[in-house]
Amino acid sequence: MKIRDPIHKGITLDASEVEVVRSPWVQRLRNIGQTGFASLPFPGATHSRFSHSLGVMHLAGRAFDQAYRDWTFSDPGARERFRSVVRIAALAHDLGHAPFSHCTEFAMPALADLGSTWLRPEPRRATHEDYTLAILEHTALGPTIAGAFPFTARHVAALISGDVRVGDDFFRDGGFDHRRLLSQIVSSELDVDRLDYLVRDAIYTGATYGQVDVDWLITNLTCWPADGAVGLGLDARAIYAFDDFLISRHHMFLMVYFHHESVVYEEMLKRHVQSEACTWSLPSDLDAYLQVDDIHLLMHLRASAEPWARRVIDHQPWIRILERHGSPSQADVGQEADRLRDAGLDPIVATSTGRLSRYADVGRKRRRAPSIYVVHGDRRATPLADATAVFERYADDRCISRIYVAPADLDLARKTVQRG
Repeated sequence: MKIRDPIHKGITLDASEVEVVRSPWVQRLRNIGQTGFASLPFPGATHSRFSHSLGVMHLAGRAFDQAYRDWTFSDPGARERFRSVVRIAALAHDLGHAPFSHCTEFAMPALADLGSTWLRPEPRRATHEDYTLAILEHTALGPTIAGAFPFTARHVAALISGDVRVGDDFFRDGGFDHRRLLSQIVSSELDVDRLDYLVRDAIYTGATYGQVDVDWLITNLTCWPADGAVGLGLDARAIYAFDDFLISRHHMFLMVYFHHESVVYEEMLKRHVQSEACTWSLPSDLDAYLQVDDIHLLMHLRASAEPWARRVIDHQPWIRILERHGSPSQADVGQEADRLRDAGLDPIVATSTGRLSRYADVGRKRRRAPSIYVVHGDRRATPLADATAVFERYADDRCISRIYVAPADLDLARKTVQRG
């Protein structure tokens, strides 16, 4: 099957991949907006998680072909099965997204409610990735994958989450474990997810930040064996294109994904969902979750008389009266918010935090992903974090804090803040 895509032009699927694409869980993504409420300030951004997922699948195949172009597999069938599993993992990586993508993740149930046996139990809220893994584990999509390919849904899940144990040697060939590289294609600092959504979102929003050189980055991918595993490598000549890619993503978050209008709609939706009058919730039952998409939530909002729901559906946002950028301390608006509350007002206070990279977390207690290697002309390899200064230059968190008030309270709110 050939699919015409405005970003990648022709996307080719084989018969087995078509079977997975036609599953209800992948088709559900047609009704999940890629950018949530960003379609309000950027009205062209009405594209879906479905088109994005197809694009990620396409780029995963290209990245695999390039990274392994000079690699000789000992098993003649290894190349094809590894290529297939990484493409299906790329296709499936967003299956668990809730309505309006990340905007409703706050409403997800406890992880334990999803009944996962692939993840260790933790007392935390589920994420869209947890839903993705649950869909692969507990729905008919798993048998569909196992019946169409020489691997299982668990192998697919293992490339989406490093916490999933495989229990066999599927990813081993010629004495090397290839899971590291395959998973880095799907999820890393240079993954095909970001390479697709940055370009796709930039085109549909009209922004210029995401116009990164995808072709050059993919053309310079390679593999690097170390410690019995094969990892993703990048030719040193593409390091400046990588720097531009990373900074572009950072700026897309600050200027597009954290747009003040998107943020206030997310906050108003949150207030509605957390109100006593709200009857809508995200189910942990996957049969019910299959029916939950943007249309499902919009129908609920249209039928609701609750004030926050009416504001969202009637496009009547609260008004921004203060915005600060900088470090967490520089962006703090706590004093102003307290003065507004003392004046009898009920402000919405929202802080969006942008972080360049997980590799920039030197000295912080966060788990770092396996390194990508920069491969030099003399076949010497350097960990990516040591090959560029961009991580050090952008190591600090960048915050945007805002205060919003009801339109009727605008004059009083401005006077109260100015008196400070």
